[in-house]
Amino acid sequence: MDRYTDIQILKTLKGNRYYSTNFYPTIPLLDTDIYVITDERDRYDLLANQYYNDSSLWWIIATANPTIPPTSIFPPVGSQIRIPINITSILQEYSNINRF
Repeated sequence: MDRYTDIQILKTLKGNRYYSTNFYPTIPLLDTDIYVITDERDRYDLLANQYYNDSSLWWIIATANPTIPPTSIFPPVGSQIRIPINITSILQEYSNINRF
């Protein structure tokens, strides 16, 4: 699965194709969340693969840490980041707000 799998493809009146915009849910703090200190090998997709067995869920970790600039797949080294563990409700909310 790649990052465009669940994104709807739309067409302009001239027939040009483009991807629709995805919206991401607010991720509430839960007692089950864990916190890690990042090192130079960490990337959001690798962390998602480690904790969720699915690297395409990188956006959950990135969205759960809004104070970290989303300009890179690498969280800043030495940062404490939150990793939500109970992701069932997050995925359901994502599906609800991106329903085609």
